[in-house]
Amino acid sequence: MKVAEPIYDYKVEKMSSPQWVEVLVDCVYAEGLYTYKIKPNTIIKTGDIVSIPFSNSIVGGIVIKLLFQLPENLEIEKIKEIDDIITTGFFPPHYWELLQRSATYYLTDLINVVRVALPPKLLGKSQRRVRLLNQNIPDNPDNSENDCTVNQLEVINLLKQSKTGDYTYNFINQKVKNARNAIKGLVTKQWLEIYLQPPSRATPKLTKVVTFLGENEDNQLTQKQRDVLTILKNNDGELPLPELLRICELNSNSVVNTLAKKGCVVIQERETLRLLQDSSPKKDEPKILTKDQSRALEIINGLYSYSTVLLHGVTGSGKTEVYLQAIAPILQQKKSALVLVPEIGLTPQLTDRFRARFGDKVCVYHSALSDGERYDTWRQMLTGESQVVIGTRSAVFAPLPNIGIIILDEEHDTSFKQHQPVPTYHAVKIAQYRAKLVNCPLILGSATPSLESWRLATENKPLILQNTELLSSSDLEVEGQKHQHYYLSLPNRIQNRPLPPVEIVDMRQELRKGNRSIFSYSLRNGLNNLKAEGKQGILFISRRGHSTFVSCRSCGYVMECPHCDVSLSYHYTHEGATELLRCHYCNHTELHPKKCPQCFSPYLKFFGTGTQKVLLELEKEFPDLKILRFDSDTTSKKNAHRRILEAFAEGKADVLIGTQMLTKGIDLAQVTLVGVVSADGLLFHSDYKASERAFQTLTQVAGRAGRGDDAGKVIIQTYSPEHPVIQAVKNHDYLAFCKRELPERESLNYPPYGKLILLRLSGTDGDKVRQSADNIADICANLLPDHIEILGPAPANVMRVARRYRWQILLKSANNFTVEIKEKLLTLKQYCHVNVSLVIDADPLRIE
Repeated sequence: MKVAEPIYDYKVEKMSSPQWVEVLVDCVYAEGLYTYKIKPNTIIKTGDIVSIPFSNSIVGGIVIKLLFQLPENLEIEKIKEIDDIITTGFFPPHYWELLQRSATYYLTDLINVVRVALPPKLLGKSQRRVRLLNQNIPDNPDNSENDCTVNQLEVINLLKQSKTGDYTYNFINQKVKNARNAIKGLVTKQWLEIYLQPPSRATPKLTKVVTFLGENEDNQLTQKQRDVLTILKNNDGELPLPELLRICELNSNSVVNTLAKKGCVVIQERETLRLLQDSSPKKDEPKILTKDQSRALEIINGLYSYSTVLLHGVTGSGKTEVYLQAIAPILQQKKSALVLVPEIGLTPQLTDRFRARFGDKVCVYHSALSDGERYDTWRQMLTGESQVVIGTRSAVFAPLPNIGIIILDEEHDTSFKQHQPVPTYHAVKIAQYRAKLVNCPLILGSATPSLESWRLATENKPLILQNTELLSSSDLEVEGQKHQHYYLSLPNRIQNRPLPPVEIVDMRQELRKGNRSIFSYSLRNGLNNLKAEGKQGILFISRRGHSTFVSCRSCGYVMECPHCDVSLSYHYTHEGATELLRCHYCNHTELHPKKCPQCFSPYLKFFGTGTQKVLLELEKEFPDLKILRFDSDTTSKKNAHRRILEAFAEGKADVLIGTQMLTKGIDLAQVTLVGVVSADGLLFHSDYKASERAFQTLTQVAGRAGRGDDAGKVIIQTYSPEHPVIQAVKNHDYLAFCKRELPERESLNYPPYGKLILLRLSGTDGDKVRQSADNIADICANLLPDHIEILGPAPANVMRVARRYRWQILLKSANNFTVEIKEKLLTLKQYCHVNVSLVIDADPLRIE
């Protein structure tokens, strides 16, 4: 694949060259556009990324507009000059419109969307640093003759500890009391200086490449040198130097350098793209499709403009194969495909499937890549080459210039919604905008579609549908284009494999039978049989860690986080490990005390069940089983997701224990048993989407069983077997769930029937946050139309997180929030206290 080059030519007015530009500045304190002067003999286009002087630093910015004359209110002498051009001409058509629409819909500044869209370090910021001028400092600075204060001496001693003799200005202020005055005095003495360090930028990676030129008969070559030349000739005459050294088993460059001096080879530095190539699966051929798959593919391949397709396929029905065969003709048309997945953990298996089919045309883009990998992958997209980009939610902004199809797998997943920082965008919404702008079909795939997608696809149709029915709504006019909503169903698994039977175990009955284990008799029998049958099992737990909280049995004291209003979770990874208490909100960690901090009693008890506790109990009750744990604690390192899943797929473990990650697309033929240790942790939340999330999670995890030739079985342990969600999951009945849930949503005007905006206020002073919330609520009552319902203000379920108090106000409307209403909401920040933050969350998925 070639390195990206600028391929877009933006419209420039047919006049003399512009002298100024308006720049969107990447700075917390900057709002709107700022005017800058163009350096002489410099060509700048709209969309260029530049570095500019701003206040006392150098920051990144985006050129939004070229100016041929200054606005009347600006004085030419006060206009600063652009510092440098970082990248130029790197944005495809409609891209800026996509960013602008996203900013408008999610009520945020354009620069916040730009930060999400671009890879790290393209927009950089300079650092203000302080360094010693050692040549000016006397040998004894603390001598009374030097008039040096205690704080100034602390600053000097701190800087002397630095290997480079400098630190950032902010770091010194954190470490030394009254550092500002101390630094000012030392600058006056000329003992130290303050300087700006330019922004660090993502730079191309250069690799030395060895190219074969020929064998000079005049030169006498050693056998080792001849071997190197032979290997080069066998590899098309060229290899990267590190790879050549590895193949030739050379420890240094000396042999290759000698060959270069003799004129046999040339060594050159070339740019190498840092693309994630973590696997090389065997070539795969298209599979024979079922009747339902063929019908779905026929409809998708017949779409040549913007349409939304909901591909509703039960777990194991072959949705991925439909995606692959739908993408193949797109690539043949020299177009690209954008495939979004909810979690990084889902990408390894899916990426392998796509690479097996499309080879090196597949790129991966997500936040777990290194900065260099993200930068190079981002630039690779800009080449215009036909390719498939697989990524998580931020990849929805991938700058592909010629998109032919957009696919969101597991579209129901809440991971597609960003909760913080701003913008609080949802990838499905942005994908809809993008598909409209580039006029291509959007495919939303899921075994448990979100109710919003379900209603959109089946609008004005009967709720009870035949499984094999294909739905298409009447044509809708969308910005001058014909637009259709399609519902495509894959009701059966591949090879007509049955969906696994779901056994509901009432844990109350287990207790009455004398079973005090976290495993029911039924689940214990299933686990006991795994080894003998040569099969594998998955255990799902809704929480990581060992126990939910720790309490004193003598006085009832509960160990709580000092920074959040939540209990600390007990973590104990293995026998003999350090016992830790950890907050799952702010990650505060402390040692587990031997005695109660309040009454000094040694009787501390652990309550609740997490992945660590289940692991320890499994090891105790089933010592012959090999177990792997798959949660955010064990997958924090790079490629950990792949390593764990590959180990499990290779049969190196009998049981895989994990949290929600297990529900997302894991396809392993040997898994015949799925156990849900406690379903109740999913059922009872004070949130309008709680039932939907519980149904989706339980159905998805149940779908991991029986995907191979052997039948599977699912065992769900619960204290609420009569709960409607549990019954719907037991019967694999999505329609029954919809019939019950949708009327409740409609009666309360919640999505998909109503629209929501959540105002989230937070700050370190609880009283000021509450006062600001009351003030904002009063302003909303006067500012907004009567049809908008205002709920709150109310404290968040967990009022304090990381020492910040949280209040919220919910705005509910039967109709879409108009642009005029959103503009009014953007003015609310001025009514908050200075130290209170207001985040406006459009279409919130969680109201906590």
